Amino acid sequence: MSIGLIGKKVGMTQVYTEDGNAVAVTVIEVAKNQVVQVKTAENDGYSAVQLGFADKKESRVTRPMLGHFKKASAAPKYVLREFRTAEGEETPAVGSELGAEKFEAGTFVDVIGTTKGRGFTGAMKRWNFSGQPASHGHMMHRRTGSIGCRLTPGRVWKNQKMPGHYGVERATTQNLKVIQSRPEEGVILVKGAVAGHNGAYVLVRPAVKKTQAAK
Repeated sequence: MSIGLIGKKVGMTQVYTEDGNAVAVTVIEVAKNQVVQVKTAENDGYSAVQLGFADKKESRVTRPMLGHFKKASAAPKYVLREFRTAEGEETPAVGSELGAEKFEAGTFVDVIGTTKGRGFTGAMKRWNFSGQPASHGHMMHRRTGSIGCRLTPGRVWKNQKMPGHYGVERATTQNLKVIQSRPEEGVILVKGAVAGHNGAYVLVRPAVKKTQAAK
């Protein structure tokens, strides 16, 4: 897997293509991704690059973590993530910074985020159940209906779709096209929506399944 970037979802907007079509895009801030550690197969058993994103105060970090950041001559970060690297892949130096220039316009990326939290919801909202009849006299409008049998198996199966906490789950949106890359502003604009609220941290990596050239 190639090295990606940590970013922050800014929001959605639209841009116009050369032929005049409006394209809905998500703006992701990816500036100042700093290399905090480079792991090698000899020392750590696998090859990876650890990136840090979004500075925070030294008073808000534990002493061991503060030493970890100072070893890389980096300010403490809110987010630390690792990206596995392939054998022979060129790795950036510790302390160097990566940004929007890594993803050029026309390339495809996968964006990993955390979905919005919706609290405790019913089965219709959580699992898209169609619900029971809504006619007069019926008393089961938005309930789940039957969740099992009396005799066989005589219990409710595990993973039965029922009301409960909805959202706050890891979600990957694949094969999003980078419409614009603006290194001077530290943002990339990807086509479509990504998981998470505005201001949420996301991971942007080169698309795993989209191997063909961008069109």
